Amino acid sequence: MKILFATNNKNKLSEVRSILGDSYHVLSLEDIMFQEEIPEPFDTIRQNSEHKAEYFFQKTKLTCIAEDSGLEVESLLGKPSAFSARYAGEDRDDIRNYQKVLKELEGIENRKARFVSIFTYKSSSSCECFEGEMEGNIALEPKGINGFGYDPIFIPIGGNCTNAELTKEEKNQISHRKKALVKLIDYILSKNNSDAQ
Repeated sequence: MKILFATNNKNKLSEVRSILGDSYHVLSLEDIMFQEEIPEPFDTIRQNSEHKAEYFFQKTKLTCIAEDSGLEVESLLGKPSAFSARYAGEDRDDIRNYQKVLKELEGIENRKARFVSIFTYKSSSSCECFEGEMEGNIALEPKGINGFGYDPIFIPIGGNCTNAELTKEEKNQISHRKKALVKLIDYILSKNNSDAQ
């Protein structure tokens, strides 16, 4: 099955292709020669996800999935959320972003946080959203060299190391993105089965 994944983020693309496996031919924006800035004009993860799916479906007429995700820190009133990639500035610097979070949490005991991923599936006949979460805590300092974004400072519930200390395979088994994708795949399979009847 051919699907356009509306992202320029090579890390997200790699994760999604790894999770979906060989049953899906996942095209990226690079594959369709789209090199412009992806529009993310809204203040919530869900709105940005829906907007991107609709935007690229109208542009290409391909069945499209779009994802927006973010880190939500309880003591920071849910920030940075939809602004995770640009939290420390428009240059989208991962290290500066997580250093800003660590600075804002200095002296704060409650370090509860969660990653949220929302996928939107858009085709000619439907538009549906699927959400996944990974709960955890913010570490006192960054650790690990794997992953991307806030992975070096995020310790998932039940674990004792950061996402960046996990292998890609280990992270994919528990990630917010994996949980949202499982719901999306179930929807696609049930839709295909009903369409075939």
